Amino acid sequence: MFVGHYKDVPEKNTGFEGVTIRWLVSPKLGAKNFAMRYFVMKKGSEIPIHQHDWEHEIFIVRGEGIITNGKEEFHVKEGNFLYVPPNEPHGYKATGETLEFLCIIPAKKEAIPEEEWA
Repeated sequence: MFVGHYKDVPEKNTGFEGVTIRWLVSPKLGAKNFAMRYFVMKKGSEIPIHQHDWEHEIFIVRGEGIITNGKEEFHVKEGNFLYVPPNEPHGYKATGETLEFLCIIPAKKEAIPEEEWA
C-alpha cells in the first residue's frame, strides 16, 4: 500500500498555458491497471478537443468549467463526475478561478509518459 498527499507530488506543465498535472498514481508506484492524475486549470485556460482509444473517469474537486464533446457543452462544478468513453472527443475550459479535477485512465504505454513507468 502507498499513502501520499497530492501536494507532495511534483506539479508539471502539460503544454497548455495555465494547465498543470500531478501524476498521483501511475505504474511508477506499481499500478498495473489505472493511473490517477490531478489537473489544475487556471481561469480561462483550455485543453482543446482531442480523443483517445481509452476511457476517462473524472471527478471535479474544485472550481467550475465547461466540458465539451464538440456537439454539447456541459457546465461542471465541484462534486460533478464524468465518464468519457473511448474515442469520444472531449475538451475542457476553466470558467471559475480554477477548475481542478481527478482523471483516471488505463495504465497504457500510449497514455502515460515514460517517466511515470517503474
